[in-house]
Amino acid sequence: MGTRLRLASVNVNGIRAAYRRGMGDWLAERDVDILTLQEVRASTDDLEGLLGPEWNVVHHPATAKGRAGVAIASRGAASVHRVELGDDDFDSAGRWIEADYDVAGTIVTVVSTYVHSGEVDTPKQDEKWRFLDAMTARLPQLAAHNGLAVVTGDLNVGHRELDIKNWKGNVKRAGFLPRERSYFDRFLGEAGTEIETVDGTGGSGLGWVDVGRRLAGEVEGPYSWWSWRGQAFDNDTGWRIDYHLATPALAAKAENHTIDRAPSYAERWSDHAPVVVDYDI
Repeated sequence: MGTRLRLASVNVNGIRAAYRRGMGDWLAERDVDILTLQEVRASTDDLEGLLGPEWNVVHHPATAKGRAGVAIASRGAASVHRVELGDDDFDSAGRWIEADYDVAGTIVTVVSTYVHSGEVDTPKQDEKWRFLDAMTARLPQLAAHNGLAVVTGDLNVGHRELDIKNWKGNVKRAGFLPRERSYFDRFLGEAGTEIETVDGTGGSGLGWVDVGRRLAGEVEGPYSWWSWRGQAFDNDTGWRIDYHLATPALAAKAENHTIDRAPSYAERWSDHAPVVVDYDI
């Protein structure tokens, strides 16, 4: 046995609101080593004040105040962190942050990312395509940088039919478009191999692993996001759009994948649930 690294990822939908609703209680009980956060929507001072002095925080706030924002909080300090993604003219601010951590003498690279939600045939969707293109370019570089790397966060795409409760009604909606899903076909396809994609465009696989799907198996969900509206949460009408995408070497060390679904609608502190994975480093 090596050293257990418990890595949790969650879109907090505004961390100040999440703490008012009870996020701090969850975190105090969960024994997390590294916590990746998306849609922080707060300042670094706010973030550090809420989490407390036992956490070391790296934060990439959005260019537009009060929007997006990604962060990584850890028990030990990051040795280095990076926020660059895509071309020089591409504003990824608030949506991508990488950091390297020393885990018992082994370096693990962790990314927190928040992909655009998109909207079909609008500039929002154009920005999503640009972001997914930037990820496509960055993933091989990350794997080359460190064979133990993981991209976590709200990727705002349900990859497969198993990942959305009512998938048939969503094939023309952002989040389940064939073109979006095809990016994930390539991300997760065998490295260097020409693969078939759901939209027929094909391409070369990048070799990353969907840790949640590998450990959960061929089952519906388990979902990580439910609308605040209606009975979506109570009926478990959800989407699995929050991921741990790992290099093969790190994925092989993954165990105990859990989605921390709230016991009831009233006890939710975000519209997303944390995705928690233990890695035996």
